[in-house]
Amino acid sequence: MTQKKGIAILGSTGSIGTQALQVIKTHPDNFQVEVLTAQNNAQLLIQQAIEFKPNAVVIGNESLYDQVDEALGMHDIKVYTGENALAQVVQMEDIHIVLTALVGYAGLLPTIKAIESGKHIALANKETLVVAGELVTALAREKGVNIYPVDSEHSAIFQCLVGEFHNPIEKLILTASGGPFRGKDKKFLESVTKAQALKHPNWDMGAKITIDSASLMNKGLEVIEAKWLFNVDQSKIDVVVHPQSIIHSMVQFEDSSIKAQMGLPDMRVPIMYALSYPDRLEADFPRFNFMDYPELTFEQPDTDTFRNLALAFKALEKAGNMPCILNAANEVVVSAFLEEKISFLGMSEVIANCLDKMSFIKKPSLQDYIETDKETRIKALEFIR
Repeated sequence: MTQKKGIAILGSTGSIGTQALQVIKTHPDNFQVEVLTAQNNAQLLIQQAIEFKPNAVVIGNESLYDQVDEALGMHDIKVYTGENALAQVVQMEDIHIVLTALVGYAGLLPTIKAIESGKHIALANKETLVVAGELVTALAREKGVNIYPVDSEHSAIFQCLVGEFHNPIEKLILTASGGPFRGKDKKFLESVTKAQALKHPNWDMGAKITIDSASLMNKGLEVIEAKWLFNVDQSKIDVVVHPQSIIHSMVQFEDSSIKAQMGLPDMRVPIMYALSYPDRLEADFPRFNFMDYPELTFEQPDTDTFRNLALAFKALEKAGNMPCILNAANEVVVSAFLEEKISFLGMSEVIANCLDKMSFIKKPSLQDYIETDKETRIKALEFIR
């Protein structure tokens, strides 16, 4: 690479954001941090800004603006606040790639603004494509913008497709760890606690995505994301449970060949690939040793017990604003579960009710998605009460 890539990290204080900065720190000749953003973690944002010297930072929570501005005033770093600022900073001239690492629906509008201004996207926010996949991918095509997947599963598929883009895909096979409750029945799940659900066997992630992984909703969201990222029909997407999390996903081609991407569970690998594509950069990450894993096993997901995966396929099949409803309801119930206001199995009940009761829109506009999200959240809270 001859020129440094200017990087904006939306959600720099979260799990993906902090690991992205680790990657950037080890490759200072390749990347320049232009923008960092956080919602509430002002202290860490200040530390990151002083170390990486971005052009600008955004603190979402307006009550923390003075604290951040005062701390960074002498460092010649512009400080902005609020949702509108987030949508504006992604359009800055020196940015080449916007890493969207915000949690949930919040990632949608800044990602759209970044695409509109011609920035390539490193997407760690699967909800953007779950909520408005058709709209976002059409806009990216129109603007000549690439969307590089950061989720380990979608990065794996993307890596398997390099050199194969002209060959039709017969099947995408997404792997799932099965989460902390793999093999458990409904009786067990009736009484699981927040603490149990937050213990993922293989990955270290934020609270929301960890709960989604435990309920298999994460895999459901990934199925919807895969449809839009790789332009395939949902009938060509399979999910297999692979407890070791070594094979991150696979692609089957028309000649029956299957390509798999493998490695130890480490989110820095897909982050670095998304930022450096088409190059692979040297890294000192731990290496996989086959002798440490003499057995790699696979099993069918239990969609009767873990209904969320089945609900995601149902929403994807009906299409329109159904995936948006699924996502909004899920964000509400996960938040309620983390506040211990709803049971683990109760989450699926509320999501199913929202899918049944909300108005269906076959060809939604951006405004329709915004309204659907808002109304679904109100409806989901009513079901919880």
